[in-house]
Amino acid sequence: MKRKLLIRDVTLRDGQQSLFATRMNQAQVERVLPHFKEIGFFAMEVWGGAVPDSVMRYLHENPWERLESIKKMIGDTSNLTALSRGRNLFGYNPYPEEVIEGFNRNSVQSGISVMRIFDALNDVDNIKSSIKYVKDSGGIADATVCYTVDPHFSTKDKMKALLHAKLLQTRIFTKAYFVEKAVQLQEMGANMITIKDMAGLIPPGKTGRLIHLLKKELDIPVDFHTHCTPGFGLASALTAIVNGVDILDTALMNFAGGSAAPAFEIIQLFCDKLNIETGVELSAVVKANKELLSIREELAEFDSTKKIPREFDLTRDKLPFDIDRMLDLAIGYAKADKDDDLLTVCQQLERYFNFPDPDDKVRMAEIPGGMYSNMLAQLKQLKLEKLLPRAMELIPQVRMACGCPPLVTPTSQIVGVQAVNCVIDENKGVPFYTTKSIQFVNLVKGIYGKTPVPVDPEFRYKIAGVRHETPYDTRYYKRQENPVFWEYGGVPLASNEKEQLLLELFPSVAHEFLKKRVEDHYLAEIWAVEEEKRIKIQKEKDAYDSMTPEEKEKRLIDGLYNFEWTDQPDYPIGLS
Repeated sequence: MKRKLLIRDVTLRDGQQSLFATRMNQAQVERVLPHFKEIGFFAMEVWGGAVPDSVMRYLHENPWERLESIKKMIGDTSNLTALSRGRNLFGYNPYPEEVIEGFNRNSVQSGISVMRIFDALNDVDNIKSSIKYVKDSGGIADATVCYTVDPHFSTKDKMKALLHAKLLQTRIFTKAYFVEKAVQLQEMGANMITIKDMAGLIPPGKTGRLIHLLKKELDIPVDFHTHCTPGFGLASALTAIVNGVDILDTALMNFAGGSAAPAFEIIQLFCDKLNIETGVELSAVVKANKELLSIREELAEFDSTKKIPREFDLTRDKLPFDIDRMLDLAIGYAKADKDDDLLTVCQQLERYFNFPDPDDKVRMAEIPGGMYSNMLAQLKQLKLEKLLPRAMELIPQVRMACGCPPLVTPTSQIVGVQAVNCVIDENKGVPFYTTKSIQFVNLVKGIYGKTPVPVDPEFRYKIAGVRHETPYDTRYYKRQENPVFWEYGGVPLASNEKEQLLLELFPSVAHEFLKKRVEDHYLAEIWAVEEEKRIKIQKEKDAYDSMTPEEKEKRLIDGLYNFEWTDQPDYPIGLS
């Protein structure tokens, strides 16, 4: 009996977010859904992450309607999945339980089967209530452990610490750390566990050993999620497979590689060699990927790589002998735990399929690509880009000072921004942390949850004015206002619970989006009334014009037509 590997396709959420700034509109999404329905992936990630914000901000579309439309077209052929950030959902500060419950309940009711729940600090207490609410609503709770690496201190930093009789903590994020977090989440009721390597920093050998341990310690399915940015993605996905992972995240070829996930098509080639069944309709994959190429061309202005993968038909095309041989070699190296050889072969395979080359800057810095680019942009804005190397040097120091959080959204940005602030302070000749963001203050204070390493009380006092960890008190949470627009017929900004949730989770973006919808709806109603009047007048005019002179005279005498004809009714300003 063949082993089964379940595939979670991330094309329509993570794929387009990583490569095309989440700019796929509803019509583009719906063009590929018939093919995805035919494919029959175990799951499709279609919502959460940057999708709700982006579709309102840039596309002026309703996020809930997008989800419900996808569910209507996909039905039960694949589980729809979304991504959320535990108690923080999509923001920084934790939300009250009623908001967390409402979001998860409405997500499941609108079509989500699997909610992937993560926390930027790997604080399992921030995930606990979401697990409960997802399951209470009939969904599958996919609890997530964020993979990250220890800070890499320079020799200079180590010597400086020794001079001050301080030891720099190392070996924080060990295999035991990740396994312990996964076991805790299982005990909280999670239905499955995902190792989420958002920066693509886990090398294949570590991946294999971690998956092996998780399969040994857990009784629930294990999913592996990674990216290809620094060049480990494909090789690490293969070692996850040979070490027994239950579910693997991939994207279709035209939305894969680079900063996105490994390509499904290459994973399928490996599975064919390994006699592993994915249960996927390959002819539909070919059709979907072809349509995605057309959509990619439409999104060219947002394309982060401008590099189109080689056209490849899984059902028909044969690989050259040397490329086919590389697949066999890669499998052998993965099983033998030969990282360097495996990486070399997998990167040659990706080069053959015309995927972007690994980002060496990200690999060397061991930080997410988005963090690096944001730091560079921050310094460029101030015309201080020459300070970037020094800012990169400060990342380990800043990160350790604030409790060594994993480098995932939003903590990666908090640490990156503060490293830039510190280098700017240094450039001005003032002490580090003279300039600090409110998010950094809140992270140090304990507002966002428990950090992997305790923050030094004296540093906390210096930054936040308190010595003890101070969690966020949701009693002080103030719900967003929901004004009534009397000028548009007395309708509220948010007319139902789902719209109210958008206001809570994306205050400024949702306010503008919902207000525009209220205005458009009101003006559409006026237009409909005036159009009805125009049609009625036109019919009467046409009837009068078709009469004989005698009939017209009789009608006028009878007083049936005693008004002047108008070509058009009085439309509101801007509608004529």
